[in-house]
Amino acid sequence: MKAMYAHAAGDEACEIPRYRPYFPFITLKCIGPALYRSRSARDYACLLDLDPSVTSWQCATFFLGDNSSDRKFTIDFIVETTDDRAIVEIWERPPDDTSCVADAARRYGYRYQAVCMPELRKQPRLQNAKDLIRYAGYDAPLGDRIRLLAALDELGSLTLAECLAAIRDGRPMQTIAAMILQGHVEVDLDTSLLGPDSVVRLASR
Repeated sequence: MKAMYAHAAGDEACEIPRYRPYFPFITLKCIGPALYRSRSARDYACLLDLDPSVTSWQCATFFLGDNSSDRKFTIDFIVETTDDRAIVEIWERPPDDTSCVADAARRYGYRYQAVCMPELRKQPRLQNAKDLIRYAGYDAPLGDRIRLLAALDELGSLTLAECLAAIRDGRPMQTIAAMILQGHVEVDLDTSLLGPDSVVRLASR
């Protein structure tokens, strides 16, 4: 695999797309610098962080090259899951023929995945993931965590509005978001956008 990093010097560097950080800057499972080709790539990374099957991911700030030719393929992520390894490319329209890059990825032990962002933008999970990831890095105060977990253990579920009202020591939204991101509690991210009536439950183990 030919890897030419985005910060490399020399004539080849000008061929590489411009990579840069996008808000939110904190990630959960990213290995290495969080630099993205586009805003869409950053949005998709939020989904990677909330996908339980993803163990780690990294921004692929290089071209995937074919050692047998001069062809180069631009990719966005290398993703490790519990089952396999994938190379992910973000598209803003239905992808063209991807057989060549899929073959190149396969030769190096990766599955190729083309992601069409317009389709994902129609789903609530993307916006919910973006809303939650902005609170990554916040730690829920111990008292709030114990209080909320005890209430959920007794009652079975609470609405998001009820959970926010129960927070005393920390910042309400940051605390609840942190508990979701850290796997203490869970909400449905796929049916609708998070709101006052979203149901919060203890995370299934």
